[in-house]
Amino acid sequence: MPHLTISTQSELLDYCARVSSTEWIAMDTEFVSEDSYRPQLCLVQVASGDGLALIDAVSVGDVSPFWRVLAEGRHETIFHAGRGDLEFCLRAVNKAPRSLFDTQIAAGLVGIEYPVGLRNLILQIIGGTPKRHETRTDWRRRPLSQRQIDYALDDVRHLRTIRDKLHARLTELGRLEWLHDEMARWQGEVEQFLLHERWRRLSGSSGMDRKSMAIARELWRWRESEAERRDCPPRRVLRDDLLIELAKRQSADEKRIRAVRGFDRRNLAKLIPEIARHIARALEEPEDHWPAKAVVEPKPQFSVLGQFLFSALGSVARQSELAPSLVGSPNDIRDLIAYRTGNNHPGPPPILAVGWRARLVGRLFDDLLAGRVSVRIDDPKSDHPLAFDLAEEQRNR
Repeated sequence: MPHLTISTQSELLDYCARVSSTEWIAMDTEFVSEDSYRPQLCLVQVASGDGLALIDAVSVGDVSPFWRVLAEGRHETIFHAGRGDLEFCLRAVNKAPRSLFDTQIAAGLVGIEYPVGLRNLILQIIGGTPKRHETRTDWRRRPLSQRQIDYALDDVRHLRTIRDKLHARLTELGRLEWLHDEMARWQGEVEQFLLHERWRRLSGSSGMDRKSMAIARELWRWRESEAERRDCPPRRVLRDDLLIELAKRQSADEKRIRAVRGFDRRNLAKLIPEIARHIARALEEPEDHWPAKAVVEPKPQFSVLGQFLFSALGSVARQSELAPSLVGSPNDIRDLIAYRTGNNHPGPPPILAVGWRARLVGRLFDDLLAGRVSVRIDDPKSDHPLAFDLAEEQRNR
């Protein structure tokens, strides 16, 4: 299909000048992440009023002029599942596009499954048979085949049409403001993800005491620094399970570290003295500098209540033409239960207690938890088999 290929810095600057005043830009990226500290950008696909374009990031090198146009222009930026795209933009110019439209999120707000893949969304909204995936492609290799090029362009050439159809449906349902709120919340989550340390997400870290958490934090920081220096994935420096095991053992003794299964490998054995120094540094920290336990352990009844309310959420969401998984997850429901029952829920109100989600299910959940509303099976053959009734004492008031 006709398109412009951009493979030099001068071509990129010329292209950026052409699209800087456009009303909309649809985009996607292809990247490889398994061999480097940060994902390696390989290709940027763009659709706009100016037509289709491929920015060969491998050949161009510095793509920041495009990210600057994306962030500073007055256009609407359209993408599908654009978290990775937004991360590239934020890392390059420390700024997000002014107006964002994610077709995956918009689809969930009109009752299409969430998260829906782009090929499936094209099939549902436009029709036709999507091309086969190129998920195993090494996008770093050049030259790109015609099949790769067609696949990459297919990722953007339908986005404006899909956006328009979803926008029209959101307007019919009165949910454009919901989309704006959701995009702002989503953008904030991506920005916070890039800014905050993520050592608490280490697999196996739950249940550790504060001293072990201090060691895990110190080792995580060292591992990140070492991975960035080597330009490799952090787990290639030290696996999560080994890091957590060291944190739980709470020992800077090199012999005890060497005794941990896995440290007999040559690449790890040579790191033992450095690892020991960082563990010792964590152990020397005063106790009031240790990390606090951020998550309150859920009470046993939260599991039962969560399952009950999740069924209610699914029923309400489907009746309202919303994807249940976009409305809330089981963890979101447990957060709301902790918040409503005074179980020392940390941080700001949970997402089910604010905004459009609170109006949709938050108040219903409050009534269910307080016994003011009951739920029953109305018609097991119906698409919406559950019914919600006021409790008898509420009806008699």
